[in-house]
Formats: sequence, C-alpha cells, structure tokens
Amino acid sequence: MKNTLMFAALLSLTGFKAAAQKLPVDYVNPLLGTATVWTKEDAGFQPTHRVWGAEVFPGSSLPNAMVQLTPVTQFRSGSGYQYEDTTIYGFAHTSKGHWNLCNIPILPATGDFSADDYASRFRHDREVAHPGYYSVVLDRYGIKAELSSTLRSAFHRYQYQPNANKRLIVNLPRANERVKSWDIKKTGTYSFTGFQQCGETMYFYAVTNQKIRVIDTLKKGTAMLPVVEFLDGSPTLEIKIGFSFVSIANAKENLEKEMLNKQFIQVKNEAATTWNTLLSKIKVSGGTERHKGLFYSCLYRSFLWPALRSDVNGEFTDPSGKVVKKDFNYYTEPSLWDDYRNKLVLLGLLSPKVTADVIQSLIEKGRPTGFMPTFFHGDHASAFITGSYLRGIKGFDVNEAYKMMLKNANTEGTRKYVEEYKQKGYISEQDIADPKLETVAKAAVTKTLEYAYDDYAVALLAKALNDNGSYTDLMKRTGNYKNLFDPQTKLMRGKLEDGSWVKNFDPYFPYYEYLYREANAWQSSFFAPHDVQGLIGLYPSKTAFEQKLDSLFTIPWKGYEAANLSGFIGQYCHGNQPDHSYPYLYYFVGKQKKSQVLLDSIMNRFYDMGKEHLAYAGMDDAGEMSSWFVFNAMGFYPFSPADPEYIVSAPLFNQVDIQLNQHHFSIKKKGKGQEIIKKSLDGRPLNRFFLTDQQLKNGQELIIETH
Repeated sequence: MKNTLMFAALLSLTGFKAAAQKLPVDYVNPLLGTATVWTKEDAGFQPTHRVWGAEVFPGSSLPNAMVQLTPVTQFRSGSGYQYEDTTIYGFAHTSKGHWNLCNIPILPATGDFSADDYASRFRHDREVAHPGYYSVVLDRYGIKAELSSTLRSAFHRYQYQPNANKRLIVNLPRANERVKSWDIKKTGTYSFTGFQQCGETMYFYAVTNQKIRVIDTLKKGTAMLPVVEFLDGSPTLEIKIGFSFVSIANAKENLEKEMLNKQFIQVKNEAATTWNTLLSKIKVSGGTERHKGLFYSCLYRSFLWPALRSDVNGEFTDPSGKVVKKDFNYYTEPSLWDDYRNKLVLLGLLSPKVTADVIQSLIEKGRPTGFMPTFFHGDHASAFITGSYLRGIKGFDVNEAYKMMLKNANTEGTRKYVEEYKQKGYISEQDIADPKLETVAKAAVTKTLEYAYDDYAVALLAKALNDNGSYTDLMKRTGNYKNLFDPQTKLMRGKLEDGSWVKNFDPYFPYYEYLYREANAWQSSFFAPHDVQGLIGLYPSKTAFEQKLDSLFTIPWKGYEAANLSGFIGQYCHGNQPDHSYPYLYYFVGKQKKSQVLLDSIMNRFYDMGKEHLAYAGMDDAGEMSSWFVFNAMGFYPFSPADPEYIVSAPLFNQVDIQLNQHHFSIKKKGKGQEIIKKSLDGRPLNRFFLTDQQLKNGQELIIETH
C-alpha cells in the first residue's frame, strides 16, 4: 500500500509538470487507426462499401502481451472495433486486426435483455483511451466501464447505478472466429472459470469483489448467452481475470502472480509506466505536436504483436497440442508477409529479448515438420531471422533455424511451387482468359520475386555460418526476379509453363492472387531490395529507370476498388505493404531529394486521415504501417531488412535520441530542406546513404544537413 501511494504521488508530480514537458506516453492516442476513409479523395476510388481501415484496437494491453482487452463493436471485422460504429457488444481479451481472435467477450449489464438483443450504444465523447487503459459509458445500461491489464490478466471495473441489479454477460459463443466449444462454471462465492475453443483454446479464471448468485444461460432460437448474476452489493463491480492457453489452473496462477492483490489504479499506473519505459527509448524534439502525437502513437502501435502465449510458469501448448515447459517466452507468429519489412527490425532494436524469443517460438512451431513457418505468403521468416542474427541477436538456436530455412528454400512445403522455381528460375502462371479481382491462382510473379529475395536472406545466413556451398547455390537464384521482366512493358509479367508471356495482361488491374498478391504490376515490378543495381540494369539506362519510377508515382490510379488497396500516389499504394520500399529507389539514380519529397508526403498525408483524423491509408498489419512511419520520422529505414544496414533520410524531427540497451545514439538534422547535402558520423563524413547496424550501435551522433 505504501508503494502504491508513493507511486501515485510521483504520478501526481509528473502531472503537475506536464504543462512544461509531456511524457512520451502522453502523446499516444490508441484510437488512431480505428477510423476509416469514406471519400474518393482519401481512398483513391469511389467507395461502394466500407474501406478497410488500419484495423487496430483501442483497448488496454502491455507490449507484446497475451491480453488485449478491447471493445467489440462488430464481430468478424478486423480488430472487432470500428470507430464509426455506435454499439458495443462486449469487451474481448484478444485482438490483432486480421479477422480472428476477439476471444471471451464480456459485457456488464442490468435489467432485461435477451440472447439476441443485449448490446449497448455508446458515444465517443464518453470514451477515453490511453496505453494500458480504456473507459466508456454504456448508454443502454448507464454503466461506466474501465479496463486495464497486465501481461496475462485483465482488470474490469464497472460503475453501476445505485440499486441496479448487477449482471455480467460472458458471451462465450461469440468471437471473430468460429467457436467450437465453450464452458463456464461458478467455482466459488466470488469466482467463476471456463474456456473458449476457437483456433486456440483460451482458459480463464475470474475473481470478483461481489458475491455470485448464479450463472444462467439465456436462449433465443440458436442464440445462447451466458450471464453471471450477482447479489446486491456496492455499485462498483470489479472483476480480475487470469488467462492461459494451457489450463484453468495456469490461468489462476497467472492472475495470482500478476494482479490478484492489486487495486485498479495500481494496475493502470503500472501499465502506463511500462509503456513509457519502452516509448522513452526514443526521444524526439523539434517537431510539431501533431508529429509527436503521430510518432509516439505509431511507436506504441508497433509493439502490440506478436502476442505472448506462455504462462508465468513457462508452460505453453505447442503446435501438436502438447503442453511443454521451456526457458523462453513463447509468442504467436509475427505477421511475416507484412512486418518483416520494418516492424520486426524495430522490435529487434528496442526489445531484443522479445525478438530472440519470437524466433525461438518459430523454431518450436517448425519442429514437427522441419519447415520454418511463415505467415500468409512468401518465406519471410528468412529475412527476419537472418536480419536479426546479423544485427547481433543471438538468443536463439541459429543452427536449427538455419536448417529449417534451408529446407524451406529447397523442399516443397512452406514455399509453394519451389520445385518449379528451382528448375525454371520462375514460377509459371495459368493463362486465364478473363481474370477477376478475386481470381485464385499461383500469384506467380509475386512468389518468384519474393523467393529471390528470400534466397538472398538465407544465403546471407549461410555465409555467416560458413556454409559456403549453400551460399553459392542460393546466390545463383537471387537473380531469378529478372526472368519475369518484360522488356517491352518494362514491368514484371507472368509467364506460362512454356515460357511465353501471359497474354491477357493489364498492368493497372489489381489481383488478390493472380499474377500478383494484393497488387498490380506497377506495385510489384520494383521489388529487388537485394539487387537494385541489377534491377536498374534491366532498363536501357538509369534515366529510363527514373522515368519509369516517375510513372509509378504519377500515373493516376484507375479507380479500381479492392478492399485492401487504398491511399495512392499515382500507382503507388501506401495502404498495402508490397511497394513500401519503392520511394527510396530514387537514391540509386542519384535523386535523393525526389525520394524525400515522397517520404514527407506519405508521412504528412496517410496517417491521420478522414474527418476525425483517426484513419490510416490502409491496414496497419500488426504494426508494419506504424513502423514505416517511426523509421522514416527518425531518418533511417531497413531498406533490405535481411541486411544489417539502414538507408538514411531527412528526419521529421530536429533531433532523435535512441537508447539501445546501454548505448545512446543521436540523429540531428540541420536545415529545413529535403535535399541532403552532407552527412557526418561522429564528426567524420558518411559517404554512403547507408548506415550500418554497427555504426548505429557503436557511434554517437549522426548529423544530416539539408537545404
């Protein structure tokens, strides 16, 4: 109690000084990214239905935690929360932004409701969101809900009206996935337990501050709604819930170790302190208040996924369903097709222990088959693991990881069509006479280009581990992207099995899985981050390459409506990930300023869009979009994430101070222009536009001069 009071006093003093200096955590708005865009000007086409937003959640979580405690305004809708909605169905305990999770939603209630009519309206002017805290008033029931959390536990505090009958909906039949099985039981005067089985089985152990009278289940047609009924007591109902993906017993232990003996204000304050400790590893100065708000909100958003899955006792459930105990924290798979580009590099810089554990978790998942798992498309665990290892992260079994990566590269499994890729040097596509946006085929062009880069990533690790034979073989394949370059259109184009070009070719039309993955030819044709000079060499001259780049950013989007493509500069799409490295390509033809114009435009246009200024250009994809902003605002970016180096740009701020373990590094910008005229590292000229990871971690000060 004494420590709690001292902590509260410290926060009070901090608040007293807030007018003079805000803390990084004070700049974070968890609602940023929860809205969407509705106009042709913002979307790039005339929407006929809701455009995908960032698909993020506004609720309470700690960095990379098991629990994401957040309101659900719409099931089966990305994170479960859409800012434009007006109804809350419950407060779920997991979220990501990919139309899954939203497990174990609960909702305080009073009076009468039914199994198919229980949700409450709410208003944004009675909604508050901060890192580690969320609050809203449920208009239907007159209840103020407050939420906070620890790594594996949730704290709900509900303020009912005096003399209201306190009821708690535990809506186990609902989630963002199909619920296979569920159960709930009263296990004591003040406790109840249960589970919900979807893709994973999530167990819970709940303790309340009010006596439980009974647990009933309302029914109407096929709808079922479990409800906990409480005896009369204080208007303030508090529920502390521990979670586990192993057992109820582990959920109870998680609760006891993390939260059971704490008050709500302590949990809330500790969550804010945890976030501020992480966010304070990067301090920015000299920018506008808007830029600082965007920066720290994006930095916050970059550290919510992957999510913890192991308990305080070290146990977790492996892919075979077996409960095991290890000496590392077990995490979900990263969103690898998206976040290998930047977010996982940022994770490695600021949270190297988490990064090592995430990689060891991938190894654990790969053991049953011997393949390194990946997410969605490509084989980008290779770039993540190699880049992390070459940046000095060694807290995982690199030899076992490398063995799996080699199997991915050479054996049909994680990489689809890898045998054809090895034999022909490309993956062939089907010849479809009238392909549609939703046509499902091989996405052969995207796979070929991505496998060439993945080969490069594995080759770098082969070299680091002295496997020279594999290094030589893999490097021969890194130029396979060239096999799909069409010299007539100067774009990457699909080939048929006989080696001829796909005939029905429209470079402006986007596809979900035909020729390209979630992109058109323009958004796919400049992907060779490991060999930009080789890519430029496919054109008659650097000037010709530059002109083609100019066309990418100037030819207007043709108005096609695709759910995951929005936010355009010409054909460039910032609302989806495939072309996020393209603005830097002007560096390679000596036109750095043209890159900076684009970078500044993207940062200033696509991160607080819409009438509420709460919309991203497109999906955050587990932090990738946010991390793109963070890196570029700091003035360096992992152009080729497998390589331990960063391309240097003009920072958004006058000064950026980064704390990397015990090492401090500063980036200072002189001048207000977009053309970099001089770069110096610790007083010596930096002659390249690339900063190595060792220079970042050993140097003291990078000065970037612009005009």
